[in-house]
Amino acid sequence: MGAFPFHLEATDGAARAGRFETPRGAIETPAFMPVGTAGTVKALTLDQVRAAGARILLGNTYHLMLRPGAERVARLGGLHRFMGWEGPILTDSGGFQVMSLAKIAKVGEAGVEFQSHIDGARHALSPERSIAIQADLMGADIAMQLDQCIAWPADEEAAAAALRLSARWGMRCKAAFGARDGQALFGIQQGSTFEALRRESSQRLLETGFDGYAIGGLAVGEGHDAMCGVLDYAVDLLPADRPRYLMGVGKPPDLVEAAARGVDLFDCVLPTRSGRHGQAFTRDGPIHLGNARFADDDAPLDAANACPASANYSKAYLHHLVKSKEILGQVLLSWHNLAFYHGLMDGLRGAIREHRLEVFRRSFQARYRAPADQPTAGSPI
Repeated sequence: MGAFPFHLEATDGAARAGRFETPRGAIETPAFMPVGTAGTVKALTLDQVRAAGARILLGNTYHLMLRPGAERVARLGGLHRFMGWEGPILTDSGGFQVMSLAKIAKVGEAGVEFQSHIDGARHALSPERSIAIQADLMGADIAMQLDQCIAWPADEEAAAAALRLSARWGMRCKAAFGARDGQALFGIQQGSTFEALRRESSQRLLETGFDGYAIGGLAVGEGHDAMCGVLDYAVDLLPADRPRYLMGVGKPPDLVEAAARGVDLFDCVLPTRSGRHGQAFTRDGPIHLGNARFADDDAPLDAANACPASANYSKAYLHHLVKSKEILGQVLLSWHNLAFYHGLMDGLRGAIREHRLEVFRRSFQARYRAPADQPTAGSPI
């Protein structure tokens, strides 16, 4: 068993409902983690984040190490105190942002050297430094191993080299992390869309041994069907008695299908990023409040939702806020979207516990429709 107890309480096919115990509170799974990129869930107060249903947040190592600086966060009491969040925090390793945002990234056995996208300053991120930032300086409840993230599509040779480097980095992360009370370390499965490589990666992770396991390298452009095809086998390669975390996913249909295949934890910027760009998620699919058809729509986004942003404001008013570029529109839509995502998690947990997941899944698929003109959500953060 890992650092934190994980209790599998119900199954329905491959889907699981469980309880992940941390010193800062229990997490009912499947669970969604809002992304607090720079120590904040964009556009929302933490009271709103809690009210939306969040019990665990994700913090971003890359952004926080650049600004305000990991050592400064440590001097100010660690990330929980710095941002005012009393619940558990999972921090990513920084590897994905180094590859996607840094101006120049040089990858080698020692780690990654890169230039900050903020000011061009040069930095080095080794497995040991990544663990020191996450676990020691910021005090994360769950730290992630440093891994090499490669772009999609990737050829098999490049994907194999990346997963093997990630496996070696994972061993170094484990050695640097050691045995800790009150903190956990997750390993990351890689291998792109190649089954043999996913199997090799999983075996290497199991040989090292982690407190939980993540599935990386998906939702990077391969599409929903290809992602599900990988999850059909990749999830079962990871231990059943530990949490399974699908990184950076995603849209509501992705969450439903991944949970049906046995994934326990999710994170994504999409709820708040979409809200900042005028998009709301609903049970009938995403809608854009800037569209003229909402100008005289007096109905709320979801009268049955306990979230005030969902039930207390008309679509006409939200349309007005979006068209006027008022900050309040971004706040309300981001709040509603987080509440929608956590409501979806509640529905999945209930369906699994009551052994009616397939009914829930078919009902969701029949009702949820993404329009062809769905806008892109903008910035990757």
